[in-house]
Amino acid sequence: MLRAGFMVRYRTGDAWQKPSEGVQLPHWPDPSPLYIRDAMRILLVEDDPNIAQAIRRELIDQHYSVDVAANGIEGEDLALSNDYDLILLDLMLPRKDGREVCKSLRREGITTPILMMTALGEAEDMIQGLDVGADDYLVKPFHMGVLLARIRSLSRRQTEHKTTELKVADLILDTAKRTVARSGVPITLTAKEFSLLEYFIMNKGRVLTREAISEHVWDMNFDPRSNVVDSLVRFLRQRVDKDFSPTLIHTVRGVGYRLEEE
Repeated sequence: MLRAGFMVRYRTGDAWQKPSEGVQLPHWPDPSPLYIRDAMRILLVEDDPNIAQAIRRELIDQHYSVDVAANGIEGEDLALSNDYDLILLDLMLPRKDGREVCKSLRREGITTPILMMTALGEAEDMIQGLDVGADDYLVKPFHMGVLLARIRSLSRRQTEHKTTELKVADLILDTAKRTVARSGVPITLTAKEFSLLEYFIMNKGRVLTREAISEHVWDMNFDPRSNVVDSLVRFLRQRVDKDFSPTLIHTVRGVGYRLEEE
């Protein structure tokens, strides 16, 4: 079941704030900008601070990047202004309920998979949630393992990968085993390098700006003006390109980077 006893800070406008007046939250420092999580970026919209913190903590432990909103309006704003791979959306939210948020996002053309979470477990509630555009429905209380399995399932549908292996040329990355090999030679990567390589492969052929990399692989607190992205790309190149041919990671001068077989 969900772990309780934790609190969470929430994104409100341009600052992290408490969810409401009168709710005392302990100070929780922002995560280090040097700690990269998995390539998948998730928006969690949940007004219960204990549940939000438990879910966020578990997702970070699984190397996901997580942004949190405490009400429907904030959640909708974040979903419209950022590129997310998945949205975890509570149904009964203050200011704007989850069904209305879901409908609004679909009207705006947001196709990001939405997993709706609620204590309302009647069949009619599930039908309504799915009919307004949700991709899946999870009834509270739920086991965290079930949530993680649903996330993996939705991720596979979105990327249309039927296996856990991602391939470019002779490079193979296994997202389940968390292994990398090129020309059959195992390559050892740090968690940071693995996350970045997965993001590159999932966007093969696309130019990824430094800002896009920082926002997707890190969280919204990361400062894209730092040189951490360039340093990490350099280290990754030494692992996957230095002793192999052809070169896969290319610099697009003045813009960012692209992974492509040339």
